[in-house]
Amino acid sequence: MSTTKEPLPVVLAGARGHGRQHLANIARLQKEGLVRLAGVCELRPLSPDELAGFDGPAAPLAPRQGQDLDALLDSTGARIVVVCTPIQTHTDLALTAARHGAHLLLEKPPAPSYEEFRRMADGVARAGAVCQVGFQSLGSHALPAVRALIEDGAIGEVRGVGAAGAWVRGEAYFRRSPWAGRRRLDGVDVVDGALTNPLAHAVSTALALEGSTRAEEVAGVETELFRANDIESDDTSCVRVTTSRGGRVTVAATLCAEVASEPYVVVHGSSGRITFWYKQDRVLVQRSGHGPHETVHGRTDLLENLVRHLTRGDALLVPTDVCGAFMRVVEAVRTAPDPVRLPQSAWRHADEGSAPRRVVPGVDALVAAGAESLRLYSELGAPWALPTEVTTP
Repeated sequence: MSTTKEPLPVVLAGARGHGRQHLANIARLQKEGLVRLAGVCELRPLSPDELAGFDGPAAPLAPRQGQDLDALLDSTGARIVVVCTPIQTHTDLALTAARHGAHLLLEKPPAPSYEEFRRMADGVARAGAVCQVGFQSLGSHALPAVRALIEDGAIGEVRGVGAAGAWVRGEAYFRRSPWAGRRRLDGVDVVDGALTNPLAHAVSTALALEGSTRAEEVAGVETELFRANDIESDDTSCVRVTTSRGGRVTVAATLCAEVASEPYVVVHGSSGRITFWYKQDRVLVQRSGHGPHETVHGRTDLLENLVRHLTRGDALLVPTDVCGAFMRVVEAVRTAPDPVRLPQSAWRHADEGSAPRRVVPGVDALVAAGAESLRLYSELGAPWALPTEVTTP
């Protein structure tokens, strides 16, 4: 733990795409005096306009830029590296940072396979660095509030946890980069599927509320993976996790929804239910003998939490060891048969201006039914769903 009051120097690896959100967050924390953007690792340097938030008295030195993270860390002495790069690059970049004594905020999913995850997590730990994984929903103050309700018996005995994610992604989404929509690229695992990347928060949050976050707490995983788009990975999929204590977690997801909706996790109890819209930090409690009760909670930013961990010893919110169960799901998706192409009769084109996309009619209701009943698509009677593929860790 550092006792310095100087802002911690940060290097951002991957500053475009989703990385822009990290750039904006670093600018916010820099204005608060917690960090200083020391470097940007990008294939193309950021323009002055893109770095406009990093001028003034809080930024006496312009951030260095380059393509080589190793060299940037040598020249900047960064204490923290934020990694927001293609999934298949996470492990090597994390280990490079750790060798320089830098700590990490690593975007989700942390790795494309369980083996790569272990190589990353074990290597970072051996180097004496810490790694926070970017599951922002696990920084929500709603999680401990929901856990307290469950422990107090507010909804009786927990019968299972479901999650639903019905999102809309145009065909251009799968062309945004060479690795988008791929299971493998140049012989290297990527595993960029609906459950493992865009709706990964649904999986990790559901596991967290069930209380099974570590790898050894997963007893089995069942997967059903489909694709309406011309991609390798899944865009419409579901998974059911059986935990070592006999719990069930079912997550149903699609990127081909009729109408985009907020993803949520629902905890089913013998005398009620708790629904958590994790992007909104909103919780609805419905239980016998009480009217519905809704609350909205705060959230702790994960980079800020990492800084507070390093400077004053705050507990890290999303260390790698609480991502083990999620990575067992990633591994089950990775090793499952390639996603089944949906017949053309199962989807339709929706041309919305300049953003054409593919829609699976009825999938919104199917996703909701999966979260409600804890059943998979094939068990819900989807005509295009094949028998369940069972994978054990």
